[in-house]
Amino acid sequence: MDGIKQLQDYNFFESANSGPSQKTDNAFKNQQKKGHSNTREKVFHLRKACKHNVSAPVYLGAYHLSRLESGQNTNCHQPKQSRSIDWAPKSDRIVTCGSDRNAYVWSQKDGIWKPTLVILRINRAATFVKWSPLENKFAVGSGARLISVCYFESENDWWVSKHIKKPIRSTVLSLDWHPNNVLLAAGSCDFKCRVFSAYIKEVDEKPAATPWGSKMPFGQVMAEFGGAGSGGWVHSVSFSASGGRLAWVSHDSTVTVVDSTKGSTLSQLKTEFLPLLSVMFISENNVLAAGHDCCPMLFSYDDQGALTFTSKLDIPKQSIQRNISAMERFRNMDKRATTEDRNTTLETLHQNSITQVSIYEGDKGDCRKFCTTGIDGAMTIWDFKALESSLQGLRIM
Repeated sequence: MDGIKQLQDYNFFESANSGPSQKTDNAFKNQQKKGHSNTREKVFHLRKACKHNVSAPVYLGAYHLSRLESGQNTNCHQPKQSRSIDWAPKSDRIVTCGSDRNAYVWSQKDGIWKPTLVILRINRAATFVKWSPLENKFAVGSGARLISVCYFESENDWWVSKHIKKPIRSTVLSLDWHPNNVLLAAGSCDFKCRVFSAYIKEVDEKPAATPWGSKMPFGQVMAEFGGAGSGGWVHSVSFSASGGRLAWVSHDSTVTVVDSTKGSTLSQLKTEFLPLLSVMFISENNVLAAGHDCCPMLFSYDDQGALTFTSKLDIPKQSIQRNISAMERFRNMDKRATTEDRNTTLETLHQNSITQVSIYEGDKGDCRKFCTTGIDGAMTIWDFKALESSLQGLRIM
């Protein structure tokens, strides 16, 4: 489809002519030859701020951060333990966390990325990490039913953390920062989406009042949604560019948007799709989500508070089916050792669940291009202008 391209110019997408699945196989074979884990864990999308707006997928393997360590092994995250990664584009730092209960801040010195241990003080796996907009702190969700808000303590030259515990009752799966650098949205396995104050007096200026509230001591619950015997795990959360709206997706295949400027009015849409795993505002009135259906989907939220499904963005091209004889059909089944002539290739560009949606060009107020990565190891860049011309009636407002 026009406006979509697979990234091929990185070391683990070797074959420019092969399909997404073949590129993935080449990637992990290459990692295995180098002595790294060959399990298909995760491919993350990092957007580094530079004049060419370069995006680089990073594969986290055993003892290894690909493309960050310049071939040098470290004893940071052990095999299969890397869980989340985030890039601070202004300060050019990377933070990672894993199921080994540790987090590391990576800084580049003389072309080599060096890790600094973060004191999280947790006894369960770290599941998600997110830099704040000003990049002077970051938040780490975990299975310890708490959020570690981390900041740099210059007196001791290390990263320390403060904990947000109550009223979280289960694993924290997703986080997102408000534009004011203080409020923090969290989605967890207790079916709840909450907005906390993550004000750190050591690094933050006193925040101004917002529609979410005016008093913001650290750990204050500014809003709480969900639960009450319904819903599902909250897989992903996202603030809008203004910070007045918050969207999240749950394991019960629902998409929810709340507007704090209108008394925190809740708009929820129960979809017919498989559960969505990632959500993101691409404008003040449009939400992008993707998940187990392997296809990015667009939802619109108008000023009256109505949330509606707009369109799937990965529309397959019509393929021409040729008639084949019964003998040829039998031969094809015999080759595959199956009793039915089945084609397991999906019509979507991604061949497995999409786990992350990221902005590639623009911001949450005006996203021009976005990127999706999935369990199939594929990384795809989508151009909204080209999508608008190819999908009849699609308009991104």
